[in-house]
Amino acid sequence: MQEQRTDDYRPSTYGDRIAAVYDEVWSPATGVYEGRTLGDETEATVELLAALADGGPVLELGVGTGRVAVPLAERGLEVHGIDASEAMLEQLRDKPGGDLVTTSLGDLADVDVDGAFAVVFVVFSTFSALLTQEDQIRCFANVAAHLTDTGVFVLDLFVPDPVRFERGQLLETMAITADEATLGATVHDPVAQRVDSQHIHLREDGIKLYPVYLRYVWPSELDLMARLAGLRLRDRFADWRGAPFTAASTRHVSIYARSDAS
Repeated sequence: MQEQRTDDYRPSTYGDRIAAVYDEVWSPATGVYEGRTLGDETEATVELLAALADGGPVLELGVGTGRVAVPLAERGLEVHGIDASEAMLEQLRDKPGGDLVTTSLGDLADVDVDGAFAVVFVVFSTFSALLTQEDQIRCFANVAAHLTDTGVFVLDLFVPDPVRFERGQLLETMAITADEATLGATVHDPVAQRVDSQHIHLREDGIKLYPVYLRYVWPSELDLMARLAGLRLRDRFADWRGAPFTAASTRHVSIYARSDAS
């Protein structure tokens, strides 16, 4: 297994590095996520979150450039967003509709905002950007403190698949065209449940590096974190359209409510 070294990766690193091209890479028109176009994915995400909010205020952790937050705000919902990267928040503020979203710069685990929310949500596996179990537990506790009595916490995460790695590492071709190629280089630490990746974009005009470090979480581990925070699993789906979650599912959308909520 490859030894992982300590470096200067910070909670803001991913966003700061990729902010300028994030909307190009993950465009709803051209981006593909788990085999589906990102436009369809975004539409389904917004539909479910809006239904859960039922007109109440919502908070997105890891709001990024507002792919989900802006459409929610355009429906008339009060939308708040937290992100660790000022560069990502600048991209959000500069886009049409971005001024409808109230933003805060901060650590996702702190949930450092005022008020209570009908829905707190984190999409695109961003919850795994919290790199220790302690921070993930702290996030759950802080989210619980910001939910209304009937509020819910919604997480969209990949299901861990450690067998993808051989000798603790993985090198894959993520995309290729006549003009560029994107490679993914990853090392896996099963003890820390860490996958540290570098997305390498190769073009004639140079090389760009976009690092992303994640701590993966098993669904059952999430359920225990929720219990520690006074929450319980209300629903778990395989996608935002409500497909059943099974042993073959590669991701899940999990919805947590207060343990004492009806």
